[in-house]
Amino acid sequence: MKKVEVQNAVGMTLCHDITAMREGFKGAEFRRGHVITDEDIPRLLDIGKRHVFVWEENAGEVHEEDCALRMAAMCPVEGAYYTPPAEGKVLLMADTRGMLRVDTALLEKINSIPDITISTLPDHYPVEAGARMASMRIVPLVTKEENILAAEELCKDTPLISLLPYKTRKVGVIITGSEIYSGRIKDLFEPVVRRKLAHYPAEIVGVKICDDELSMLESAAREMLSLGAELLIFSGGMSVDPDDLTPSAIRALGADIICHGLPSQPGNMTLVAYLGDIPVLGVPGAAVSLPTTLFDVLLPQIFAGVKFTHEELIRLGDGGLCQMCKACHFPNCTFGRY
Repeated sequence: MKKVEVQNAVGMTLCHDITAMREGFKGAEFRRGHVITDEDIPRLLDIGKRHVFVWEENAGEVHEEDCALRMAAMCPVEGAYYTPPAEGKVLLMADTRGMLRVDTALLEKINSIPDITISTLPDHYPVEAGARMASMRIVPLVTKEENILAAEELCKDTPLISLLPYKTRKVGVIITGSEIYSGRIKDLFEPVVRRKLAHYPAEIVGVKICDDELSMLESAAREMLSLGAELLIFSGGMSVDPDDLTPSAIRALGADIICHGLPSQPGNMTLVAYLGDIPVLGVPGAAVSLPTTLFDVLLPQIFAGVKFTHEELIRLGDGGLCQMCKACHFPNCTFGRY
């Protein structure tokens, strides 16, 4: 690039966007490719630009917008699209609802390359259609081509970002408690689970209220499976009291329990298991009394087809403590990040 005083730049073509900031506005005042006129000089001076840069073809250097386009091309994401370059950056936008996955180790390697910057929403973040998921740009107006080539090489065989769309699941719900089964108190879990599942492509195949009896719990679960349930949700009987039988019932089904008791509050006594490929959740009572619990963290992962491992679940401790805000902003908060 060649640096030129604005008074001497009339008739020349800008090689970069020029950003202006004023009350209520931040954006490109002049776009790359704009041919400077006499009328532009006072405007440039008003935004603090006494010099502009004119592109000179220089082998081995790549302009910021071309870098942004190449970074977008090296990170294709199904179910999403990139905006055209603006102010040297492209944005990755979601076209569908789903779970954002980011290879954080790969992201760190790419951002260690000189001049390259890619910022994303957190890994495991639930996004809605239209959400901004990532921004990509270089810091200077141009960078050595070897830098963008290094980034492209890192992404050649490994996707940096993916968007897992939510999949339809048939759900069976088993509610445990002698006090509910006998009618002494009203069940509060069914309306909660119906409300939460309404955010996902879920079909509830049945809801069963059971007494604190192992055989009844196991029978209810097998009934849900016979109806085609692809997700089993148990509520109640999840603590460590001797008469809390839900974990035993889940074992009796032959499920592989990944974790019972997770480093996250509220939702400490949550159970995660798999019966083959069918997820099984044991949801503690906090889901009824609090607006957001670990149940809300796990549901989007399950509907996105994520299969949990023990190692992943114990990482919930970092960010596992809900701040109990007066107005809940989940998932736009620290809770449930891992």
